[in-house]
Amino acid sequence: MADAVAPKKLKDTLNLPKTDFAMKANLPQNEPARLAAWEESGLYEQIRATREGAPKYTLHDGPPYANGAIHLGHALNKCIKDFVVKTKTMAGFDAPYIPGWDCHGLPIEIKVDEQLGGKKLEMDPVSVRSACRAYAEKFINLQRSQFKRLGVFGRWEQPYLTMNFGYEASTLELFYGFFEKGFVYKGLKPVYWCSHDHTALAEAEVEYEQHTSPSVYVRYKLTSKADEISPKLNGRNVWTIIWTTTPWTLPASVAIAFNPEITYVAVEDGDDVYIVAEALLEQVKAATTLKGEPIASFTGDKLDRVTFQHPFLDREVLGVNADYVTTDAGTGAVHTAPAHGPDDFATGVRYGLKLTCDVDAQGKIRNGLPEYDGMFIHKANGPIIELLKTREALMGEQKIEHSYPHCWRCHKPLIFRATEQWFISMETPVLSPKGNGTFRERALAEIARVTWDPSWGQERISNMIATRPDWCISRQRLWGVPIAVFLCEKCHEPLNNAAVNKSIVEIFKQEGADAWYKRDVSMLLPKDTKCPNCEGEHFRKEMDILDVWFDSGASWHAVVQQEPELSFPADLYTEGGDQHRGWFHTSLLTSVALKDEAPYRMVATSGWTLDEQGRAFSKSLGNGVDPVDVANRLGGEIVRLWVASVDFREDVAASENLMSRVSENYRKLRNTLRFLLSNLDGFVPAEHAVSWGELQPLDQYILARTAELDATIRQAYDDFEFHRAYQALNAFTNTDLSALYSDVVKDRLYTLAPESIERRSAQTAMWRIAEAITRLIAPILSFTAEEVWQHLPKIEDRPASVHLALFPDLADIVPGDVSRLIAEWEKLFAVRTLVNIELEALRNAKQIGKALEASVRVITTEASEEALVLKKYEGSLAEFLNVSQASVQVVGDTKSEQIALIEASVAEGTKCGRCWRVVPDTGSDARWPEVCARCADALEAIGYAPTEAA
Repeated sequence: MADAVAPKKLKDTLNLPKTDFAMKANLPQNEPARLAAWEESGLYEQIRATREGAPKYTLHDGPPYANGAIHLGHALNKCIKDFVVKTKTMAGFDAPYIPGWDCHGLPIEIKVDEQLGGKKLEMDPVSVRSACRAYAEKFINLQRSQFKRLGVFGRWEQPYLTMNFGYEASTLELFYGFFEKGFVYKGLKPVYWCSHDHTALAEAEVEYEQHTSPSVYVRYKLTSKADEISPKLNGRNVWTIIWTTTPWTLPASVAIAFNPEITYVAVEDGDDVYIVAEALLEQVKAATTLKGEPIASFTGDKLDRVTFQHPFLDREVLGVNADYVTTDAGTGAVHTAPAHGPDDFATGVRYGLKLTCDVDAQGKIRNGLPEYDGMFIHKANGPIIELLKTREALMGEQKIEHSYPHCWRCHKPLIFRATEQWFISMETPVLSPKGNGTFRERALAEIARVTWDPSWGQERISNMIATRPDWCISRQRLWGVPIAVFLCEKCHEPLNNAAVNKSIVEIFKQEGADAWYKRDVSMLLPKDTKCPNCEGEHFRKEMDILDVWFDSGASWHAVVQQEPELSFPADLYTEGGDQHRGWFHTSLLTSVALKDEAPYRMVATSGWTLDEQGRAFSKSLGNGVDPVDVANRLGGEIVRLWVASVDFREDVAASENLMSRVSENYRKLRNTLRFLLSNLDGFVPAEHAVSWGELQPLDQYILARTAELDATIRQAYDDFEFHRAYQALNAFTNTDLSALYSDVVKDRLYTLAPESIERRSAQTAMWRIAEAITRLIAPILSFTAEEVWQHLPKIEDRPASVHLALFPDLADIVPGDVSRLIAEWEKLFAVRTLVNIELEALRNAKQIGKALEASVRVITTEASEEALVLKKYEGSLAEFLNVSQASVQVVGDTKSEQIALIEASVAEGTKCGRCWRVVPDTGSDARWPEVCARCADALEAIGYAPTEAA
């Protein structure tokens, strides 16, 4: 005899969601597999094909530097860009993303120098450049794999590189545009100089850090007639006192500057008299050995062209007038070394002083006294101070800590050093249909046409453009785009020939910038080329390279204008705040000069990434957060969600603790999505979805809230306020879905007959919610959205990937304006709050445990706004309030507009063994005496035989 089949349990008749649902997290394992599938299917190319012909949206990628692994700032930047591109794509735009890398410059060349060591001295320039190219390629490949690991979509296999031949040719072409229009000149001027890297720097490459310097007060003896300054000084031993924090510049001292309008006093100190600014006298006395009282006063114009003896060199020093001398600090007398400061240089030109520099490229003093000759400038400070003491010229000495310019690459202190450099003049006249003016004025005008987010970006870059000096574009290095100009050997003037320039650009397109080093002049210049200035026939090549900021600033020309996928000007540039002096800045200048407009319509600026204490990340503090490590341990989605959770315009905090919190929020969202999908098992929209009119009231409400979510998130995306989208999504999933809807609707989903209209109504709502949320989160949670997409109920013509789809059509969520519906439910929520107070009182009185053990009656007046709403939704109140029984009583009070009373009591009846509601009709069907009438109908619908009941 065969074994009897065990009867089904009553619980087996419930429509419980699948417990083995396949959508497991395992992000560190699943994400790489998803990436491989995307790459194999050519998803990015599919997206491009799908959006062909749509309105264009161009986000132009600012190139990160290819010299190391990515850090959290890179991750923030690239995720923001990915959010923008994906939101625009899903909004129906053709929004390509062509990533790029900045490949030239000092950091790479210095690293290669370290690797090559002494071998570099035996190598030709092309071989050294080849080693630099290989170094850059190594880190391009590393960073590319790391950005892709974070789920950033783009044309990764064909990025733009500033070292590509075509890009180098475009950069040179842009330089020639400046050159031929008369913006460029070569001249001797003091520029920021890095003695460590042996090159000039531009303003954009200077950072200010604290530095300790010697502070010395030095006296210079007057050698011209004292009575020409004041009769009271006739026959006196007269000196002036200067103050400097750079004693190493004293060998270059050829003048002392006085402000012609400042009042100076002559202070008698024994047999000597000292000239200082009246306003600074007491400060000078406190810092020096000076004592005594004034015997004469006069303005600084009296000191113009008087002479002084240099304190330790056999040289007369000229008194000059200059309005940049102030009484903020010092003595009112400023020692002037034209080779080591812009103001000093300008004064030197005006007075015909010596302008040449005796500090070499390595920062060593040449042509000096034995005490300091050949010494590095900062090491020379000590011997020079001792020399001042020996010559009895030192009147005061101390150490001060102050803000000092440093190289932003090597972080070593900078100096001003007069050398011949190439410059772009900011004062070049520009004729424009938009308004004539100088180059500076045209750049400022274009800034005002751009949208800056945050708005303070406009003022910041405007101030920089308004006050910046001429742009020093030459660098004395090898790894970059050469300033491909020919200099006449006879008169030394540059050859500016448009046909020659064009031919060099064509050579660069074929061979890259290496051609400048491979070919000699005869292979680059046409025969019989003559200098238009002096008819000279012999030329040499300029060997300086362009500022790498010129390289990156040329990207609008080399990329945006050249790529058919993109459109000029770009719709958006977005980078960190430091780019106001970097890429934003140089892109603007190059574009205004050559195109007479800004290269971007909008600039969005992100803040710095800091730890929870507001400190910058550093190896010494050990407070760094590695985005690749987070992706490998927690998932790339956690990095992406962290980026979405912060307002990128501000400085943003990150730590392991914060990443864990984001991970917990992700877990809650994922569980909500899993709940929706698990309850859609077997749901076929074409067969089972119900119309809006057939939906249960609560289902209509949750879809109305979904429509509101859609509007909120879409607006947040349009405004690039991804943190608002994150907050709205969290609030919706945690409050509307998890705490309310999912909890309430479980009764219908689990206990009603599978094909019942009420259950299908809930499934229809959940399907539409899942469809909407999946599309809305796709730009941020790209991996998760794709996973959900593959598990959603199948519908006709569904794109293979969520990333090929558009944002939800509002008509697929709600039929039209649902504001009245929302308003009605707001009244019901107010009632629910009052009901919960009464239910809590019953719990405290130990009369009920769960809310399902209660019955509620809402008593309201005819005059209240709630009366009609409550009657309209009376049939849904029990479900909404999560009680077993609910009713509405309207009383005839026409004066009171308030709900009169909430009555909560223990529900009458018996608990149903299947749905757990307490109702009077439990046991009304003899076939299933332990269940209510509603559950009996469900059991009958699924063919659950009474004999199998247990």
